[in-house]
Formats: sequence, structure tokens, C-alpha cells
Amino acid sequence: MAPQDVLGQTARLASSSALLQVLFRVVTFGLNAFTLRYLSRELIGVVNVRLTLLYSTVVFLAREAFRRACLSGSAKRNWTKTINLLWLTVPLGVFWSITLGLVWLHLLEIPDPSVVPHYQAGVVAFGLSAIIELLGEPFWVLAQAHLFVRLKVIAESLSVVSKCILTVTLVILYPQWGLYIFSLAQLLYVSVLVLCYVIYFVMFLGTPEATKKSFPVARVKALLPNFMEDETFVNWKEARLTWSFFKQSFLKQILTEGERYLMTFLNVLNFGDQGVYDIVNNLGSLVARFIFLPIEESFYVFFAKVLERGKTVKDQKQDDVAMAANVLELLLKLVLLIGLTITVFGYAYSQLALDIYGGSMLSSGTGPDLLRCYSLYVLFLAVNGVTECFTFALMCKEEVDRYNFVMLALSFMFLCISYFLTHWYGSVGFILANCFNMGIRIAHSTHYIYDYFKESTHRPLTGLLPSPALLLVYIISAVITAFSEVLFCCDKGWMARLIHISTGALCFAATLVTMFCTETKLIHFVRTQ
Repeated sequence: MAPQDVLGQTARLASSSALLQVLFRVVTFGLNAFTLRYLSRELIGVVNVRLTLLYSTVVFLAREAFRRACLSGSAKRNWTKTINLLWLTVPLGVFWSITLGLVWLHLLEIPDPSVVPHYQAGVVAFGLSAIIELLGEPFWVLAQAHLFVRLKVIAESLSVVSKCILTVTLVILYPQWGLYIFSLAQLLYVSVLVLCYVIYFVMFLGTPEATKKSFPVARVKALLPNFMEDETFVNWKEARLTWSFFKQSFLKQILTEGERYLMTFLNVLNFGDQGVYDIVNNLGSLVARFIFLPIEESFYVFFAKVLERGKTVKDQKQDDVAMAANVLELLLKLVLLIGLTITVFGYAYSQLALDIYGGSMLSSGTGPDLLRCYSLYVLFLAVNGVTECFTFALMCKEEVDRYNFVMLALSFMFLCISYFLTHWYGSVGFILANCFNMGIRIAHSTHYIYDYFKESTHRPLTGLLPSPALLLVYIISAVITAFSEVLFCCDKGWMARLIHISTGALCFAATLVTMFCTETKLIHFVRTQ
């Protein structure tokens, strides 16, 4: 596939994934707002922090390294060996599920059964759901590698909708079931997700469309583990790269979910406070999840396909280098402007957003300060996602191994800083520690990008420099909206709130107009891709 075609399909994959994430988050927020009125904060805290952490840890440790290794390099490979390698995620998932499940059951604090009933069943169900999801990993990687946009959208939409319908139904009819509700919903979610991928490939393989696309797998049987005579079971180059990424993914998981590990293992917040923190955290991470994550996942595939891993910029095709540099520059500019917009307007509208969403339970106390800090953290997330996306797509095995030592030191530093900042500033300390960690990771990635392109004429890091006029408009908007919050929000009635919202809308409109006038190259990229 030509690089320009890869770019077009990657952009469509990113935009479709972004729209999908919007749907997920809107449904999730509506579900949280609904369940808050039927269930306790403690129950929501156990589900959204502790049990979800078990599920995400098992899935991440079992598959993340395999995904990165198997999505790298050319599509012209021995897919039988790649599929064999991907099936190893299942026994690895079983190992992690049993090991971590025992930790969750016997080493961690058990919630009060009168407040959070059926905890043991919840642990078993969430661990089992991780294993079920891993059964679909070979199908997911094949679909992602060949940019099957519609399949991903349909599969994840159906699974999320099914989960939400079952959750709402059980919460209304049987609220006393406690964790049984969320356990059944989680099992339904992963089952529908895997079945969608399996059914699609069963129907797709062997059709004229598959033949026309020269799809590398001809039969459904080829999607199962296959032993080949006189050949190794897996591609050992991919296996060694997977091991390197595995060591890195272990550390990345600590950095990504560090605050939840501290909550779970050190009990720095009670279950009720964990529930409030998770709700505010989900609200704050809305844009990060529905825009930045799809961009990172999709353009990782683009950079990995257009440029060859481990080769210097001089050894690559120069047309491909020029395209990759241009795309990287525009992606950095795009996420930077989104992050700056959220940081500027998030500060003045955090309290209002929480008051509308969850009432005084969220808008009083540390909730607004937590969301304001998260608005700043989103800016760090935005830049880090794209810089690491490029870096991980180009690093050779040796560079990945070296970076693992950096991540090890960073993980230890993060845990220490989080622990102390949490004792000093409460849940806000988690966000401040994450900002510090993201800053260090951004510094490492930008240094790698600078070194990679220094022997060429391309300077993609200029994408991190917004125009002076736009920067001035951001500063003015921040000042105006901050004064508006002091004068009109949030205990002066709905008319004052509407004035505050109108003020923000005018400032936002001025920001958009300035953006369209000064960032013409970026606007053209977004419109065309």
C-alpha cells in the first residue's frame, strides 16, 4: 500500500475511533450519573478503581507488547508465525489473571460486604473477562494491521451498548445484587466484542473481496495456532521485540495507572473518595481518551508502515521521510492546540461542569481543583501521546531496551512523588505527579525526535510552537473567563451561569477564528485527511 493511501486510511481510522470514543464516554458519563442515584459511592469506587484495575492490568500485561511488536514492520510477513505469537497472549493472560486475582482476594483490603456485596465474585468475573477478550487478539491485530475501520467501530459500539443496556436494567430491577450487576455486564461486553471479530472473519475469509485485497489469510483454520514442519513456531525477531516491549509495557502500566495502584495497595483514599476521584478523572480525561488515544493508536500504525524500524533517517526513502515529518509536525500542532484550549477553558469551567453533572457531591470539596489540575494534565497527555507514538514506532530493539531503564527509574520516582504529594494535597497530588512524569517522558521523546531528524532538513518539532497571535488570544481568554467565574459562578443562580457560559463561548469563538486565520496549514491537513 502506498504511503499516501496508508495516511488516508490511518486518518479515517483515527477519526472513526475518535467518534467511537465520544460515544463510549457519553454513554459512560450518563451511566455514572444514573448509577450515582441508585448505588453507593463505595460500590462505584470498587468497580471503577479496583476491579477495573485488575482487568486492565491483566489485559495490558498480556497483550500490549504483542500488539506493538506485531503491528511493526511490513505487512508482507509470515502471518502464520505472527498469529502463533499472538495466541501466546491467552496463556499469559491466564497466568496474570490467576496471580493477580489471588492478590486481589487475599492480600488487599476486602470491602465491607454490607456496603459492597459479592466482592469475590466480582474479582473472578473481571479476571475471566480479561481472558475472554484475549481470545480475540489475533483477529484484532489482523484487522488493525489492514485498517478495517468499520469492523472496529461496529464491534466496539455493539459491545458498549450491550453492556450499558444490561447495567441499567439490572441497576433498576436488582440494585441489591451489587457487584453481580457489573460482573455480568463486563462479561457480556467482552463476549460481544470477541464474537463480532470472529463472526466478521468467518464471513470475510474466502470471499471475492478477500481475494481482491490479497488478504494474507485464506481460511478460518489459519487463524488458529499452526505448527509448520521444518520451521519455527514463531518469528523469533518478533518474539525478541515482544520481550523488549513487554519489559517496557510493565513499567508503562505503572506510570499509566500509578494512582490507582497507590489507592489499591496503600489505601491512601477510602472507597468513597476513590469513587469521586474516578468520576472526576473520567470527566477530565474525556478528550484525552476520545481524541488523543485514537490518534496515538492509528498513527503508530502509519509511522510503523511508512518508516522502517531501526534505520537512520538517511537510510529511509526520502519521500517517506518528508511525509512522516510533515504529518508529525501537523499532529503535534493539532494536539497542542486542543490541549491548550482545554487547559485555558477547563480552569474556569471545572466547577460549573461538576455541579451540572453530579451536583454538590462533586462540585464541593476538592472536585473542582482536581478537574482544574486535570485540564493542565490533558496538555501533557496530548503532546506525550504523539511524541511517544512516533518514538515507539521507530525505536530498534536495543533502543527499546535502553528506554526500559529510563522507565524503571521514572516508575520508582513517580510512585515516591505520588505518595508524598497525595499526603500533602490529597487526590490532587495524583494529578501533579502525573504531570511531572509526562513532562519527563515528553523530554525523552522530543530528544529522540530531534536526534532522528537532525541530519535531515525536516524539523517536525516546530509543531510545538503556536503562532504568537493565537497564544495572545489564549492568554486573554484565560483572564476573561477566570474573572467571569469569580463574578458569575456558581451559586448565583442560572442567569449568572448563563452569562458565564456565554462569556466562555465568545472567547472560544475568538480563539477558533484566530486559529483558522493563523494555522492554515493545519486546517488544510484536518480538512483533507
